[in-house]
Amino acid sequence: MLVSGEAAEAPPSNNGGANSTQNQNNLDRNLQCSFPIMLKFVDVSYRVKLHGGGGKSRTGGIMSMLGGGGGDVENPAPRHQERTILNGITGTAVPGRVLAIMGPSGSGKSTLLNALAGRFQGGQGLAGAILFNGRKFSKQIAKKTGFVAQDDVLYPHLTVRETLIFCSLLRLPGSVGRDEKIAAAEAAIAELGLGRCADTIIGNSFVRGVSGGERKRVSIAHEMLVDPSLLVLDEPTSGLDATAAYRLVAALGGLAARGKTVVMSVHQPSSRAYQMFDDLLVLSEGRCIYFGTRGQATPYFDSIGFSPLFPMNPADFMLDLANGVCQVDGFSERERPNVRQTLVSSYNNVLAPKVKTACMEAPVVGNGNGNPPTKEYSCTSHLATWFNQLSILLQRNLKERKHETFNSLRVFQVITASLLGGFMWWHSDYRDVQDRLGLLFFVSIFWGVFPSFNAVFAFPQERAIFMKEKAAGMYTLSSYFMARITGDLPMELILPTLFLSILYWMTGLKPELSAFVLTLLVLLAYVLVSIGLGLALGAFIMDAKQASTMVTVTMLAFVLTGGYYVHKVPPFVAWIKYASTTFYTYRLLINVQYGDGESISSLLGCSSTGRHHDIATCRFVHEDISGQIHPALSVGILVIMFVGYRVLAYLALRRIKA
Repeated sequence: MLVSGEAAEAPPSNNGGANSTQNQNNLDRNLQCSFPIMLKFVDVSYRVKLHGGGGKSRTGGIMSMLGGGGGDVENPAPRHQERTILNGITGTAVPGRVLAIMGPSGSGKSTLLNALAGRFQGGQGLAGAILFNGRKFSKQIAKKTGFVAQDDVLYPHLTVRETLIFCSLLRLPGSVGRDEKIAAAEAAIAELGLGRCADTIIGNSFVRGVSGGERKRVSIAHEMLVDPSLLVLDEPTSGLDATAAYRLVAALGGLAARGKTVVMSVHQPSSRAYQMFDDLLVLSEGRCIYFGTRGQATPYFDSIGFSPLFPMNPADFMLDLANGVCQVDGFSERERPNVRQTLVSSYNNVLAPKVKTACMEAPVVGNGNGNPPTKEYSCTSHLATWFNQLSILLQRNLKERKHETFNSLRVFQVITASLLGGFMWWHSDYRDVQDRLGLLFFVSIFWGVFPSFNAVFAFPQERAIFMKEKAAGMYTLSSYFMARITGDLPMELILPTLFLSILYWMTGLKPELSAFVLTLLVLLAYVLVSIGLGLALGAFIMDAKQASTMVTVTMLAFVLTGGYYVHKVPPFVAWIKYASTTFYTYRLLINVQYGDGESISSLLGCSSTGRHHDIATCRFVHEDISGQIHPALSVGILVIMFVGYRVLAYLALRRIKA
């Protein structure tokens, strides 16, 4: 049952507080790796190259990710011109405090957050120093850094509890017991007030689930499970109403009160949410116009000649300034070209020297005796073993994918196709070779296109989740891949079995149980090969629309050269026949029904003069039935394709950078 947004957004109650505290204490004793992080960033700049010499540029998508505008933009600039996204940003983020990064769209907020979270390591264009407790970014720091993207990347058919439990089982160290991992997930649910919607599915734009605020808190809980010392959030209040946004920011304030370093970007907070911030950094076109405590922001702008002429939300006022809009009377506004320049100049002359000095003099977070922390850098936390990862991922795949595999429309499609084929070839005659071969080729077409077209969407649809979890180090690529290609097999083979069970007996194919079983085995093998083809194309292209187009064209080529439509294929395209999965499957299905073709050839008199029989039928007997390749060769080639397509898919996934 769905929970209303109002009820679900209620703050966490005290029920179970003692239990959650005890569970957290048990987990802390197992992790023994928690330490505060003082984040310093000095003169951080980021530049990106713009490619193309005019006209449409594809940099719009990149700019959207980095904090710039979205969509394709006109780019009359010369080739390889650089655009500055960030320009000399300096500041600190302190444990126990919430640092809010404000600014209009395109000001560089997301770019700065990605840099602070260590996501540009080794990348070109980033300059300046970003230090974590006085050290550069490392794997150990990465393990204690949580990053919550602006878009919630979650499996839609899992409940809140299932989502967090699977995350806990994968992300927490192998030294932590299963019960304690589950207890950690329950503690995160209680801490972020998700108890009332714990058994509600996440949902998406097509499936109703939890509210937007709850979904965002699930994403935060996803990161809080590893007890991060540094939590970075990209516009966590985006799309939420004022009340939900306030409660979310209040929850983040509670996390900061536990000694966490919280850094978040925010576009336009309400006045209540604004009051929850401790420190503030305001950006305008990639430059800093304010850094300091939240309480000193309004007095600072007033001191340089910018103050609201009537009571208003300070966040709205600063956003106007960052956009270059300055009030000239109580009721109207106009844009002044020099507003941004004045703000930047004032910051560089008044605040920047103080900020840089304070940043340099800020003490390194110690271990209690004034010394820099060292123990945490040697602390190791091994994830679950490969087989445990595989087992957990298999369980998650089964829970998530069963809704898609047994979708009512998909089941309806399969049953309708089997009934339609059954009625069209109702009790077909064994001697009516042309019709029988048409039936077998229909089966080959349907179960070549249907599974490959569905499988081609698998990796493109999961790309965002895969990249997020890969970046977090939740599992190895091999365990994910094995779980993905094996978890669906039991479910993927049910529908073709149902299809053949209906079609086979309705059409009067060879009435022997052994023949039915052999036909089923050939069909299931063909389905597995077709799924592999779809997975490989999807993994290489990683774009759902382009991949679906490619699989359609590929299967069209395989069907046309499959052996039923055209017997004399021109030599320059004849090679496609030997790469066609349909060709080998069609030959195997014929072999099960007619063997080597001698009996049907004798029955129809095709081996003699054929004077009283249809010449076209005899041609089908000679070229499709008697002229087929050896069944063992067909089986061997299908086995090679089964393995080969999956190896290609794995190699394609290895190319993807998190």
